[in-house]
Amino acid sequence: MQSNINTGRTRELGIGETEIEKRGLKLNFDAPLTTVASIDDAVGAGFGDGSLTFFRPGLAPVTHKIHEGVILCMAKHKNGLISGGDDGRFLAIKQNGDITEIAVFGTKWVDCVAASDEIVACSSGSDVHLFEHGKSDGKVFKHQSTVGGLAFDKKGQRLAVAHYEGVTIWERSKRRWKSTRLFWKGSHGNVSFSPDGKYIVTTMQENSVHGWRLRDKGDLAMSGYPAKVKSLDWVGDTPFLATSGADEAICWPFDGKFGPMERSPVCVAHNRKKLATFVRGLPGEEAVFAGFQDGAVLLAKLDEEKKAIAIRGSTNAEVSGIAVSNCGSHILIGDIAGNVLWAPLWA
Repeated sequence: MQSNINTGRTRELGIGETEIEKRGLKLNFDAPLTTVASIDDAVGAGFGDGSLTFFRPGLAPVTHKIHEGVILCMAKHKNGLISGGDDGRFLAIKQNGDITEIAVFGTKWVDCVAASDEIVACSSGSDVHLFEHGKSDGKVFKHQSTVGGLAFDKKGQRLAVAHYEGVTIWERSKRRWKSTRLFWKGSHGNVSFSPDGKYIVTTMQENSVHGWRLRDKGDLAMSGYPAKVKSLDWVGDTPFLATSGADEAICWPFDGKFGPMERSPVCVAHNRKKLATFVRGLPGEEAVFAGFQDGAVLLAKLDEEKKAIAIRGSTNAEVSGIAVSNCGSHILIGDIAGNVLWAPLWA
């Protein structure tokens, strides 16, 4: 089953400095922002020089050096973060800067990380390493090719591993983990379970998103993007799958029996001919932030008739991360030139 994008929009939108920028904190770090994650009212920002900065409302940002090279990936775990880097280290970091080395893989990079309440996982090459709370020995799941993405479902009972030619789902039973394969040709990257656990979606090396309906392994092909999809996020109660890869946020509806199949996406936050490179949902709302290759960020309701709000103007550097504090009060935006905006969303 196939769905395609056909928006046909041509309107222009000029973006200068915004009111949110004027009341926020604007900093420049000497390294690109590579990854972000929200923890309670704080946001952690990882950079290409191995540093991690915590941003909290009403407090000065605090920076810790945690990796010797690039921070490649991060995820929230309990009241802290886990991270992986090209120095081969898999770490747990608390907000006070305390670091625990979970594992080290020498010259092999830690490419992806994921966490549930009781389990943390990382990938290095084609292997996935699982570490369960209270157990001294970790588990190793081997795959046919390099891992492109990791994701737990909400209950922490299933782990999705994206790789070449599809996804492997590892499901936890009382005695062991069992695997199931989902096939689709090509290289698969970012992977995510839908909030209700009924679907899995991945970004592709090609300009497309692929998904599977888990009850029958039905394929969901979402194509027509002018560029590679680098970012996706689930938005609202429907829910919608918001994606980058076009000159606006492309949002696929996942309600009903067949999800997005034979349906058109909702296309919002149009920004001239600039491509969206990062998307993030606004917690508790059917609204999405879209960051673009010129550094601009727009906030749009999932309604094509409503105008988007400019959150940040152009920095002439691609947006590489957007995170909203869990309470929805503050936003962090960063780009590949190391420009970071930390600001309250509401006056």
